[in-house]
Amino acid sequence: MDPQAAIPEVHNLKQMLQYQEKAVVSRMLVKNPAGSVTLFAFDGNEGLSEHTAPYDALVVGIEGRAEIPVGGVMHIVGEGDSLLMPANIPHAIKPMGGFKMLLVMIKGEAKQAAS
Repeated sequence: MDPQAAIPEVHNLKQMLQYQEKAVVSRMLVKNPAGSVTLFAFDGNEGLSEHTAPYDALVVGIEGRAEIPVGGVMHIVGEGDSLLMPANIPHAIKPMGGFKMLLVMIKGEAKQAAS
């Protein structure tokens, strides 16, 4: 076993990151050449303005709810919900109160799973 490797542990995503007043807080959980996994906590009035990303991104709702417009179509993401935001399509995060989410960025071409 690689002595530099992290020891596997179970973590509760809701408890790993706390809200901070008037702030967006983030914690990178995984980062490697294939992509990254980042946990976010948005205070109720904070969000991310419209932007694009060069890679597909999967949002997984951890706590609370948010409006997430993707390419002009509004989506509501709540606890346990997921939403794929395709690369190069404008999107934003608009929390409806406190909102925690996991963001999985996948570098390279991702193929959407069949429904």
